[in-house]
Amino acid sequence: MKKRIALIPGDGVGIEVTAEATRLLHALATARGLPLELVTFDWGAEKYLREGVSLPTGALEMLRREFQAIFIGALGDPRVPSNQHAADILLGIRFGLDLYTNVRPVKLLDARLCPLKKRTERDVDFVILRENTEGLYVGMGGNFKPGMPDEVALQEDVNTRKGVERILVFAFEYARQRGLTKVCMSDKANALRFGHGLWQRTFEEVRRRYPEIDATHLYIDTLAMEMVRDPSQFQVIVTSNMFGDIISDLGAQLQGGLGLAPSANINPGQVSMFETVHGSAPGIAGKNLANPFAAFLTAGLMLDYLGFVREAAEVEKAIKEAIRQDRTTRDLGGSLGTREAGAWVVGELSH
Repeated sequence: MKKRIALIPGDGVGIEVTAEATRLLHALATARGLPLELVTFDWGAEKYLREGVSLPTGALEMLRREFQAIFIGALGDPRVPSNQHAADILLGIRFGLDLYTNVRPVKLLDARLCPLKKRTERDVDFVILRENTEGLYVGMGGNFKPGMPDEVALQEDVNTRKGVERILVFAFEYARQRGLTKVCMSDKANALRFGHGLWQRTFEEVRRRYPEIDATHLYIDTLAMEMVRDPSQFQVIVTSNMFGDIISDLGAQLQGGLGLAPSANINPGQVSMFETVHGSAPGIAGKNLANPFAAFLTAGLMLDYLGFVREAAEVEKAIKEAIRQDRTTRDLGGSLGTREAGAWVVGELSH
């Protein structure tokens, strides 16, 4: 049975790196006989500016019914200052398909790329699991007396027992299924005692279901310090929406930058969405400068999710070799452009 993948190139460099990821997926499908069918959708700034359409009516139902995965490029365009189209598409899919877990692996592929002293590939190899549908990003709140000296702005942090429990269960199951032994939950319950007190109580209950796993807790500020001091102590980190957003970018720097940072938005067993962590970078769009490796690693996460585990490992291996030989874009110390770096990796996978 074919695995149908919806491709949404997005804006800026998202279009460029998605083109390279598409080429990689086609090459793997041909060389390894993978039953992949890729379908491209033009949702992004151009369509929004031309037609006033961001996420078309019926899109979520179509994606849920007809596709097994979604690959989405970065969204954002200075011609849409509010980036309303990006919020409609990205958050619309995350919330509309209930993709409640954001998976962000932090894996150092070459010790030369780590900004920390004397750290090796063994020291930086963990995953951050971010709650993806609640917290401060639900958009609940408002402004009273906008534009006046005494304006009041309210932004609500929404945490439900269901939402917290399922991301915690996902974290422990993720560890168990991969033979990992450590899960660290992070919150700020000492200051946010209502919302994050719920995280604390739920964590205490869920951890008892997994006695074989070493379950620990760190406040988010302490976690950020510890990720820098000794990243080797972590295997699985689970946290709230905003905190996960922040520390996953810190993690990206530990592994060599946003050009090597993949992510997945998962609802187990359902159509799920895979996206690079980096933005649309309009300043370098169209200049053949963007690093395609994050898009390749994101494609690898998608292949793994679809059951093509060996091919996902081959993608990572090819990128490691490209870094070792300096066949990379400038951000990683090489001299290749987007297309040339992409072509080198695709060549490695095509034989």
